[in-house]
Amino acid sequence: MRIIVAIDLIGGKCVRLTRGDFNTKKIYNEDPLEVARQIEDNGLHFLHLVDLDGAKNKKIENIKVLEKIAVRTNLKIDFGGGIRSHEDLKSVFNAGANQVTAGSIAVTDPQVFLEWLEKMGPEKIILGADCIKRKVSTGGWTENSDKDIVSFISDYQTKGVKYTICTDIDKDGMLQGPSTSLYKELLDAIDINLIASGGISTFADIEDVRKAGCEGAIIGKAVYEGKLTLKELGRKC
Repeated sequence: MRIIVAIDLIGGKCVRLTRGDFNTKKIYNEDPLEVARQIEDNGLHFLHLVDLDGAKNKKIENIKVLEKIAVRTNLKIDFGGGIRSHEDLKSVFNAGANQVTAGSIAVTDPQVFLEWLEKMGPEKIILGADCIKRKVSTGGWTENSDKDIVSFISDYQTKGVKYTICTDIDKDGMLQGPSTSLYKELLDAIDINLIASGGISTFADIEDVRKAGCEGAIIGKAVYEGKLTLKELGRKC
């Protein structure tokens, strides 16, 4: 199972939120490149880079950070937040992203999402499927839909999606364990590469999602709060 470290961006700085609430913003580092280099220096290879400004404002805001990290590290980066058009998609890949995580567009304009999937291929496009009370959330988790998370992912899997990141928003930033039961339910029903996100704070949590069948696990706040160190995570890779 892949270990993926998250860097969330607001105003070009490395931050974390709790349950997606922008009012809980905490800045952990003024320089995301420094964090990215620390990730790489500890033997980790995968970065989940999220433009929270972009997600909230529905336009990419922090692409320069992506460019800098892509040029100055060898990390494999998936980038999400604010991607709304074909031009946005092209600019993110040109800036150095290896994959794009697209969530809101998959809810608001499924046809565009499917065009991206066909054009770039299923190895390049990750379905962002974040939920609260099992309902899919969009717009940087500021807007809720009536779409059930299991049927939402299942429908897109039948249309060619291979990868999905699923965050249970109630778990995000709480450091109280991931939504393992939801992941088991999803993987029992759907043949997909599922990346767990939200609540992971111990190696036992990582082992739980691995046993559930997840292809990857995103670690964020646990690293910044010192619950899990990059050195320890690097040894697991």
